[in-house]
Amino acid sequence: MSASLNAAATACATAAEVPACDGPLPVLGRDVTVPLVTGGEVTYAALDYAASAPALQRVWDDVAAYAPYYGSVHRGAGYLSQLSTDLFEQSRATVAEFLDCRPADQVVFTRSTTDSLNLLAAALPAGCQVFVFETEHHASLLPWTNARVTYLNAPRTPGEAVATLERALADRDPYGPALVCVTGASNVTGELWPVKELAAAAHAHGARIVLDAAQLAPHHPVSVRELDVDWVAFSGHKLYAPFGSGVLAGRADWLQEAEPYLAGGGASRKVARREDGGVDVEWHTTAARHEAGSPNVIGVYSIASACRALREAGFENLVAREEHLIAKVREGLAEVPAVRVLSLFGDDAPRVGVISFVVDGWNSSHFAAALSAEYGIGVRDGLFCAHPLVRTLLGSEPQAQGECGAPEAAPGERSLNAIRVSFGAGTPDEHVERFVRAVRELVADGAKWQYRTEEGRCVPAV
Repeated sequence: MSASLNAAATACATAAEVPACDGPLPVLGRDVTVPLVTGGEVTYAALDYAASAPALQRVWDDVAAYAPYYGSVHRGAGYLSQLSTDLFEQSRATVAEFLDCRPADQVVFTRSTTDSLNLLAAALPAGCQVFVFETEHHASLLPWTNARVTYLNAPRTPGEAVATLERALADRDPYGPALVCVTGASNVTGELWPVKELAAAAHAHGARIVLDAAQLAPHHPVSVRELDVDWVAFSGHKLYAPFGSGVLAGRADWLQEAEPYLAGGGASRKVARREDGGVDVEWHTTAARHEAGSPNVIGVYSIASACRALREAGFENLVAREEHLIAKVREGLAEVPAVRVLSLFGDDAPRVGVISFVVDGWNSSHFAAALSAEYGIGVRDGLFCAHPLVRTLLGSEPQAQGECGAPEAAPGERSLNAIRVSFGAGTPDEHVERFVRAVRELVADGAKWQYRTEEGRCVPAV
């Protein structure tokens, strides 16, 4: 990279100072007000971070500074194209550093965690056997359609998770390839999984392991080396970075040997016509092999900006503050007898800021609608695209059908779904305090408004 390009690339970033993490990091939307059905307005309390976290102000500023320099990546001789290419590849290096990757690891940019895991599924060698717990998000549970899949029952302790995996791996064909897929933090309960121990068990039995870090990476440091995982996948939109990008990082061999995830420009190194009229293609062996088409350079740059911002804020500080918020919410909910918090590993299990619960006598969609309409609080209700896990936690039949959103249940009827509150680095204390107060009031006094079911969702009646 030339000195002039390097200077311009540096100038694209605002280099805004990241505040010490005594309080929340600045995020977009922190001053947005929303109307209440009971009259007036209130500052919106975004407590649905597990679905999509708000963008860090730092990320937005960095992207705004780069936007005038936007150009096609890897495809142009012009100054802006070269600058954009350099920023794109610098972003790859930033993500590798954020994940503490090994020197030979590849960082492939995708659209999301789901896309990353589907890419890995497409790259599995023939005859590969996959082991996955029923507790996984559907992004981790469903992509393995071309492999032999062993689904493992939900464990009730971290030790049981390791023992369950070890038994399953001991019974497998020891000579074929195998892959274990596991979450780092549950998108339903927030509980941390024993990733390092599961990786050791996988490797002891000749298997590889991929970590779904969608819920872990925004809250805790993730080290590929320390955890000794083969791959890690995560999404930008949960890491305070909008624009629809994701990451698959890890070992290169299976990815290099697989057919490109998408066939097209960028993935191909050489293309030539044959005498018989066909086409010969030589594919790249770098990450570009699976990044065909014009890449989402703004999305990639936003991920890199978020990685820098979180590292500069300090995960030790971020974790400490989030644990303070978790304690506030859990202690507040524990004071409401009608509330049951869902958990696999028990109250003492370490977790991130994701808590799901049900309320006696309430349809979960009705409760979530009242939180929004009467208190300006955004949470999520449903099965959270983790149907088998939520069904297990609710004690319903494992085969029972459900939807990611609310089922067709009217206000007051019991629904086979739950409510999820989630928060992170941008959440002020007032938001979780308002949430706890709202739960108490709704349980004690009921909703102040009438609600009806519309297209499967509970909405205020007008």
